Amino acid sequence: MKNNNNQLQLGMHTYTLHLHGLGESWGFDSDYAYEKSINLMELMDLAVEWGIDGLHITNVDLETLDPARLAEVKAAAEAHNLYLEYNVSFNAPSDPRVNSSVRDALVNAKAMGADLVKFSLDIERPRPLYGTCFHPDVMKQLSDRCNEFKANIPLMEELELQIAIENHCDTYADEIIWLIKQLNHPSIGACLDTINSLSVLESPEACVEKMAPYAINCHFCDYKLVINPDGTHFIGTAIGQGDFDCEKILKELKEKSPLNRITFEVPYAIGEDSMEVAREKEMEACKQSIDYLHNNLKVGVRGR
Repeated sequence: MKNNNNQLQLGMHTYTLHLHGLGESWGFDSDYAYEKSINLMELMDLAVEWGIDGLHITNVDLETLDPARLAEVKAAAEAHNLYLEYNVSFNAPSDPRVNSSVRDALVNAKAMGADLVKFSLDIERPRPLYGTCFHPDVMKQLSDRCNEFKANIPLMEELELQIAIENHCDTYADEIIWLIKQLNHPSIGACLDTINSLSVLESPEACVEKMAPYAINCHFCDYKLVINPDGTHFIGTAIGQGDFDCEKILKELKEKSPLNRITFEVPYAIGEDSMEVAREKEMEACKQSIDYLHNNLKVGVRGR
């Protein structure tokens, strides 16, 4: 299904400011977390200042799932005229704060005023990695996830929510499509991350082409490719400053997906900088991404 509205809203994944303690602390032991230097309410103020239409948030940003807190977040988002999307995992490898069951995620999303819940599947893949698409060990896990989603379809319908299943760093595009087809519901689709396929040695361009027709949510990213004696590295960068053709990817999404929003994500790394300097660079990469999406790709309120 195509996006018949050529204008896309612009959302921001809070992981874009993960060094500031938002999103989640990814890639470390489970007892590690970045200290928070910006809270969700402050981020909402910045979102309005930056001309962002909505936020893609996690339990880390919420800080607590107490009903009073969720009501506060809902009221603040409405006051800021921001849509909210809720990002959860089943079994995150490094930050269990973002974990949730399907039922709890749906209930909490409704309470905070989110209209979509994005799930990472957290599949444990066999090694060697290459060629493991639809591996029997993977299919057992996908079947378990499928059963949990199916059991909660009546609740999803009752709460009038959408479910987006992401090609996180542990799934092939065909596996996500298989799961969506098994669930066979108009309110269940894909969260297409434009970079994650690299983690399973799958071409990002091929992944976008396959998943676009199923995408109801999108993590729009850009990376620099760095090759040195230590190996091949993909380094998170501001949108439009990496080695991926963002204009071409967006054109493909507009032509082949039902998306009405683009959620940008900048997985900025500390590198050899101090935390203070890295946070400044991360914030600048965030602002540069918004500027590029608004002015070059014409996404969001300021790109009209």
